[in-house]
Amino acid sequence: MHTPTSPSPTTAVKRERRKEARPGELIEAALELFVEKGFAATRVDEVAARAGVSKGTLFLYFSSKEELFKAVVRENIAGRFAEWTLELDAFEGNTDDLLRYCYKVWWERIGNTKASGITKLMLSEAHHFPEITQFYQREVMGPGQALIRRILQRGVDRKEIRPLDMDYAVYLVLAPMMFLMLWKHSMGACVPDALDLDPEKYLAMQADNILHGLYTAAPASVTPSA
Repeated sequence: MHTPTSPSPTTAVKRERRKEARPGELIEAALELFVEKGFAATRVDEVAARAGVSKGTLFLYFSSKEELFKAVVRENIAGRFAEWTLELDAFEGNTDDLLRYCYKVWWERIGNTKASGITKLMLSEAHHFPEITQFYQREVMGPGQALIRRILQRGVDRKEIRPLDMDYAVYLVLAPMMFLMLWKHSMGACVPDALDLDPEKYLAMQADNILHGLYTAAPASVTPSA
């Protein structure tokens, strides 16, 4: 009579590790498909297949496509605001240094990654999905604007830039970032050389323009980028 053998300890550990990795694998697969196809056109069975699991397994971790999307946003963008806030609190340079640093870090961590496609998705489909739009406003747009407001207010408090209407000034900083995300996931995705655009040089030039506009008299440290 054949007696079933129990899984070896090594096999059990591997299975447990695989189980722990599944949410991350599903989130990564979902990010790719949401950016490629949009929210409405992405099906949960496609996400499961790309992650190498069954549709039923996906629902063990995420109760709906909306909850999966929220997990994608939190993992790739919203969950990073605490880290960025700590960096801002610890930053010792002036406003010129800070704005340039923020643009550089944003491009490296968000703009030049798949996560930047989420913004284009939201602009394209927000009016069809009010629940995820409200979620995105609450967990991404609101905190993002608050962080930019802090950066600018820091400059005003240090008397490095002139007093501003912060409700509108935040969009001075946001506009170049929005443009790059839309370009990257529209024309840039199909015709990468259409604008012959170097994103890092573009952001440096935008920082020059913004800083020269905000300072009452540009200090010696504010020099045009090459």
